[in-house]
Amino acid sequence: MRRIYPDIQDNPDIAQAYAYPEGRPWLRLNMVASADGAAWLKGRSGGLSSTGDKRIFQVLRGLADVVVAGASTVRKEGYGPVKPRDSWAEIRAGRPDVPHIAVISRSLGFDLDDELFTAATSQTIVITCESAPHERRKELARHNDVIVAGEDSVDLRLAVAQLHERGLTRILCEGGPRVNAQLSACDLVDELCLSISPMLVGGGAARIQNGEPAQVTLDLKQVLEEEGVLFCRYVREHS
Repeated sequence: MRRIYPDIQDNPDIAQAYAYPEGRPWLRLNMVASADGAAWLKGRSGGLSSTGDKRIFQVLRGLADVVVAGASTVRKEGYGPVKPRDSWAEIRAGRPDVPHIAVISRSLGFDLDDELFTAATSQTIVITCESAPHERRKELARHNDVIVAGEDSVDLRLAVAQLHERGLTRILCEGGPRVNAQLSACDLVDELCLSISPMLVGGGAARIQNGEPAQVTLDLKQVLEEEGVLFCRYVREHS
């Protein structure tokens, strides 16, 4: 892997390249897309991934306090509990061995016996709303931290505030596109990490944001490259 912007460097330190800013909460999106903007291939993002993308994916998880994803992404991508990794020892020093997974769901329509909800090293967080089925909320609360944010739908501003109250200020969102769009519409996104796969997909695949309109101006801070895949880091301007 090499850095090609803002300067050229071979084999950059990935953890350093994606380090969170100190002294403030930060929410980053991490997505992969084809060259024509598709967020998945045959319904899953894995078809667009690469060796370098998977390596950066793991480093971004290691740097985060909590990994947030919508229930649809969790089901489609087969999320399970995050496993400790020896390579995280330094970047997670003084923190739990693994980040929490936080699942956003209004309906709570997933398998409550799944290991993600029963056997996670760092307790799984379920983000839902008041109108979610009460009995399922009660059952999930036996093993998980349940955040209730909003009445009829999940209020992501309240949800992110409650993550911050738990000391989880380094937030990594892995989508999907609808959750990304909602976060942008709520003015909560600080950074976009985007892997661009050298592939044309076409068809009906969603873009990395799909839903509420939002306009967030970003600055390109860094571009890494490996095997024709570009790894772009965009950061919004903060006053």
